[in-house]
Parts: sequence; structure tokens; C-alpha cells
Amino acid sequence: MSERSIGLLGDRKRARLEELAQATADKGGVSLLRDAFQRLRRNPVAIIGAAIVLLLILVAIFAPLIAQHDPTTRFPELTKDLRVDSIPGARSGFLLGSDPLGRDFASRLIYGSRQTLFVGVLATLIGLALGVLIGAISGAFGGWVDVVLMRLTDVMLALPSLLLAITLVAMASKSSQWTVIFAVAIVNVPIFARLLRGSMLAQRESDHVLAARSLGVRQRNIVLRHMLPNAMTAVIVQATLTFSVAILDAAALSFLGLGDPDINRAEWGLMLGVDGQRYFDVRPELAYYPALAIIIVALGFTLLGEAMREAIDPKNRR
Repeated sequence: MSERSIGLLGDRKRARLEELAQATADKGGVSLLRDAFQRLRRNPVAIIGAAIVLLLILVAIFAPLIAQHDPTTRFPELTKDLRVDSIPGARSGFLLGSDPLGRDFASRLIYGSRQTLFVGVLATLIGLALGVLIGAISGAFGGWVDVVLMRLTDVMLALPSLLLAITLVAMASKSSQWTVIFAVAIVNVPIFARLLRGSMLAQRESDHVLAARSLGVRQRNIVLRHMLPNAMTAVIVQATLTFSVAILDAAALSFLGLGDPDINRAEWGLMLGVDGQRYFDVRPELAYYPALAIIIVALGFTLLGEAMREAIDPKNRR
């Protein structure tokens, strides 16, 4: 290739780079979060997951308007047909028929979304708060503090999550809704602590942290203003994924009889464990519908969390 051809190719490449630079300057810079949000909007998996999550939230908020009956009321038109070997199915005014105590099964399913959302959100938030605290302290100070805290999290991670949750609930003098919430929260603490600690360790030698240290900025301000905000994105995404695990763990504890003993409380795991298991041969729908609701909600949060993880991954940026 002649020197003239090489020069023409160089001129064209230079002109193309100038056009791209000008286009970028006209549009303005795009932040990582904005770029991630734009890719989420084009991702069908994220849209499906967000739709399921939004539907759960709306059903939980407007449960009194959607449900036809009170979930704790026993109706004579249902109780009169209750038998040891027969539970009334769908009929006029009762879309899914009766539960074993003569209560509207459809209304209890709808109100169960409130309880499931409450347990999942609270357990995830408590686990997130404790995990962020441990991970921030470990990643910021290092040394023997990091060693002690990480060895404790390693012990917790060595045990299967459900087995650890069962152990924590069994240690309580009396099982309740709050024992389930705290057990599920404690199980998720080491996950958040490990993730945040790793993100903060990766930033300890980054340019902006070294610059802040050279300017004499206090260690507390470096951690709170520079390291922690930049490390929280991955933790928030993990919280979305952990929410689905929290729902499944809480449902499993209720299924095993270690959850809330209040039979009047409408909760999907309790409905699946107490009613669905006991009366499966009589009316299997009592187990099918709560199980299906748990699977769909867990799937929605999993799809949304995985899509968020891919969206913020720098390797996927184009």
C-alpha cells in the first residue's frame, strides 16, 4: 500500500473520530446509572420482572379493594358444606371456593401478598443494613478487624442458608412472624458483607481515594463520601436478588411449621404448609395456588435482579 493510501485512510479515520467526538459533545455525557436504565428499558427480561414486581406491589396495596371478602371471616354458605373429605370449590361469590375453615380462599390469597411483601422487604432491609455495616467496617479498616469479621461471615456461609434459618428459629422460645423475619435477615447478612467488602477493597487503591488521602481528607469522610457510595450499586442489585430468596426461605419456614402460628394471618407459606399439605388429597388447589404465587413472585424479582446486574456490568457497555 502506498504512502498516499495510508494517508487517506488516516485522514478518514481521524475525521470519523472527530464526528463521534462532536456527537458525544452535543449529546452530553451519559452516567453509568442512566446508561444502565436505558438498557433496562430495552431488555424484555427486565420488563417482565418489573411487571411482576409492580403487580405484587399493587395487589398488596389495594388488597381491600380487590378482595371480595374479609380473609378472616367464616361464611355460613361455605361452612355448611365443609366435610372431613370435602372442601367446597368455586361457587357464586367465592371465586376459588373455601379454605378448610370456611373462609374465602381467593381473598386470603390476595391478602397473602401483603404478608409476603412485608416479610420479604423487612428481612432484606435488616440483612442489608447489618451486612453493609459489617462490610463497610471490614473494607475500610482492614487488618485484624477485617480478619475477625470475615472469619465470622465465613462460618455463616459454611452452613446452608435454610438450615441456619431453621436453627435460629428453633433457638427462639416461641416462633412468630418476627422470628422468621430476623432469621431470614441474619442468613443474608454475610452475602451483603462479603460483596460490599470486596467492592471497597477494590477501591482502596483507586486514584480518587489516593487523591483524597494525599489532600489530608479524614478516613471517615473517605469511606462515607468516596468508597461507600461507589460500592453500593452492586449491593443494591444483590438486594433485589436476595428478596426472592427471602420469600422462599420464609415460605419454607412456614411450610415446616416454624413460621407464624396465627392461623388467621393470610400468608402464602403458611397456607401452603398448613392447609395445602394437610388437605392435599381432599383439595390439592389449596397447595397449588399459594405455591404458584410464591414461584411467580420469586421469579419476578430474580429476573429483575439479573437484568440489573447485567445492566450495570461495565463489560456489557457498548
